[in-house]
Amino acid sequence: MLGLFDKSHKIKGTVVLMPKNVLDVNELNSVRSGGVGGVVSGLFGAVADVTGQVVDTATAILSRNVSFKLISATSTDAKGNGKVGKETYLEKHLPTLPTLGDRRDAYGIHFEWDANFGIPGAIYIRNYTYDEFFLVSVTLEDIPNQGTIHFVCNSWVYNFKDYDKKDRIFFANKTYLPSATPGPLVKYREEELEILRGNGTGERKEHERIYDYDVYNDLGNPDKDVKLARPVLGGSSTYPYPRRVRTGRKATKKDPKSERPASELYMPRDEKFGHLKSSDFLTYGIKSLSQTLLPSLENIFDSDLTWNEFDSFEEVRDLYEGGIKVPTDVLSDISPIPVFKEIFRSDGESVLQFPPPHVVQVSKSAWMTDDEFAREMIAGVNPNVIRLLKEVPPQSKLDPTLYGDQSSTISKEHLEINMGGVTVEEALNGQRLFILDYHDAFMPYLTRINALPTAKAYATRTILFLKDDGTLKPLAIELSKPHPSGDNLGAESKVVLPADQGVESTIWLLAKAHVIVNDSGYHQLMSHWLNTHAVMEPFAIATNRHLSVLHPIYKLLYPHYKDTININGLARQSLINAGGIIEQTFLPGKYSIEMSSVVYKNWVFTDQALPADLVKRGLAIEDPSAPHGLRLVIEDYPYAVDGLEIWDAIKTWVHEYVSLYYPTDAAVQQDTELQAWWKEAVEKGHGDLKEKPWWPKMQTTEDLIQSCSIIVWTASALHAAVNFGQYPYGGLILNRPTLARRFIPAEGTPEYDEMVKNPQKAYLRTITPKFETLIDLSVIEILSRHASDEIYLGERETPNWTTDKKALEAFKRFGSKLTGIEGKINARNSDPSLRNRTGPVQLPYTLLHRSSEEGLTFKGIPNSISI
Repeated sequence: MLGLFDKSHKIKGTVVLMPKNVLDVNELNSVRSGGVGGVVSGLFGAVADVTGQVVDTATAILSRNVSFKLISATSTDAKGNGKVGKETYLEKHLPTLPTLGDRRDAYGIHFEWDANFGIPGAIYIRNYTYDEFFLVSVTLEDIPNQGTIHFVCNSWVYNFKDYDKKDRIFFANKTYLPSATPGPLVKYREEELEILRGNGTGERKEHERIYDYDVYNDLGNPDKDVKLARPVLGGSSTYPYPRRVRTGRKATKKDPKSERPASELYMPRDEKFGHLKSSDFLTYGIKSLSQTLLPSLENIFDSDLTWNEFDSFEEVRDLYEGGIKVPTDVLSDISPIPVFKEIFRSDGESVLQFPPPHVVQVSKSAWMTDDEFAREMIAGVNPNVIRLLKEVPPQSKLDPTLYGDQSSTISKEHLEINMGGVTVEEALNGQRLFILDYHDAFMPYLTRINALPTAKAYATRTILFLKDDGTLKPLAIELSKPHPSGDNLGAESKVVLPADQGVESTIWLLAKAHVIVNDSGYHQLMSHWLNTHAVMEPFAIATNRHLSVLHPIYKLLYPHYKDTININGLARQSLINAGGIIEQTFLPGKYSIEMSSVVYKNWVFTDQALPADLVKRGLAIEDPSAPHGLRLVIEDYPYAVDGLEIWDAIKTWVHEYVSLYYPTDAAVQQDTELQAWWKEAVEKGHGDLKEKPWWPKMQTTEDLIQSCSIIVWTASALHAAVNFGQYPYGGLILNRPTLARRFIPAEGTPEYDEMVKNPQKAYLRTITPKFETLIDLSVIEILSRHASDEIYLGERETPNWTTDKKALEAFKRFGSKLTGIEGKINARNSDPSLRNRTGPVQLPYTLLHRSSEEGLTFKGIPNSISI
């Protein structure tokens, strides 16, 4: 049958890889003693001659120090496993092709092959060199009866001794359910998953690729200071939490349940690119911020207490209009760090200048309006908390035996003053009253929060009215504190009503600031960190432990986990750790992550689907005749309108893809890898909630489609909606303050007199001061940026991610649909009748516009939570 190919001949191949220190191509590395080629220097070195031509020095080294062996998918050895071919080595360095991308090198290779060997389905690789390298891909050409075979690798390969002298294996880009795996590959498929699961013991090492679970027991540092002790999150009903990647570090001396902090956290090696990509450039900036900029600014504050206060709104605007003066030594500390050149603009005269946030690029004062305050609840950076109000006064769900009477003091009379003749009953019946309610989230912690050195905060409720023009109008803000004689004695509350003149207008502005301080903390800790970053990590771990790279669901989900474990590890080191950036710059302080654990108790996986979320919050009603099967209660709700189109596109794509491999419910039930994946994601990854009845049972194709759709949505669009608007809205600290340092002054006090005489100063003494503002802005400016190599929803890193033509066609349709949605978003933003799309600040809502350029753009939906 094979005709001309009956006899043995050589198969031509191309290997693409990147060296370890890709940003320093002249770094000389060496070959580990004992390798085939002995000790040789300059594996990846390159020397430039005077004409600028690069003379490659790597070929001679690689030719005998990186070996490959083919594994057959169709022919077996005596044990029934795929035949393993002869060892062969890399050959000459090929001319660099523009399609390879920066820093990638291509090498030729030839394999001996004959008809008895059959079709290659996997490949062994062995690295004898001292340094690891990043293997991008292997391509085999002119395989008889097969053509070209692609191996998409994207993995760090260390010296073979690090793998107990075992070879690394990579599979061709075929897709097989476990039961359909070619017999010769079954053992290899199972063995690779066993390696990725590990044995659950010992401290993890840098080169390992082991995925396992652990609780959040590494946020505190009690050995350094007892004040830095933090509770273990996860593994208890008191502090339930999603799981993180296990590192196996030793326990702290003072708390055997907590792990010691580490300068470099373990994460499975392929989760950490290590300065190969510009996204690492941004995440490295967060670490540098914590280690370099923070201490430098603290030194200024320690030497000059007056420096830490803004005295006017103009001084705040100077952060991006003229810059802010800092001592020369601060600039000298941070100027060598590349990412800070992106964040700050310096004139060389000890001035730091931030880029202007979008919210003030058209108007300097529109942020102060009631219309904008309300609009940002449906088109801002935290648009999924507001809900329909169903009764007046609103009720608390806090346990009265612990917290006393927490009933709201907002009355019908308070509300009807500003409702233009509409009664509360009419508004409730017409679904025109809404609430932004942070009362129950903050009240249990307020006594402790307000005992912190600078915190003076309220738990807030804000009532809003839907006007005839489709915009929202704030009617009242309730500010509550625990009873001074004890939390169990209920709340002390005051209701503040809108005002636009005199001292009452300043009190109203301050009341709105207290609402935003609640909102900022809840957004960062719950909407952003908990509901996207933290809840996704268990799914990423379970996917790598139980779904082979050959599995169709692995291929579907893998792009949506990219860099998430990496950025979450960085967050544990520098952002959410004890004394870290979040604790310093957001209201809950040392209780920040503990509060997110309390909120996680009520997290529901199935409610993360946007339609379910909208219905649960009363913002949508199921209606088969309406687009997406839902009728929005607020028709001009930018996050929901754009989001439902993205959700529908995701679910359609997932449905089409899943249907290719699972024609029946039985196919789902009989897939051993899939069942193990889901069981472990629920029972271990989210083990503290494993008994909840709402978990999909993974017994039907609909279970699988809905679950995968939720994972894709959460990792892509939901994260984009709550992340990339942080600096555009919050870069003006006046608009989104993160700290409250004063209660609203009582009449007859010096603070009240100051508020009358100098409203701006009273506002600035209430909200985030200068030091914390600079830290907050530096962080959210990094978090709001897109890397140059960002891969957006509907895109893949390589077109060779699968060989399945029907899957590729469905994916192409997905991308086309997303492009069409971009056009619809732009059209809505140009429609003057849709007043919530741009608002008083004239900032079009583009956070769910799929594509973006590099940088700070207020748009773009990356595939994954990578920043």
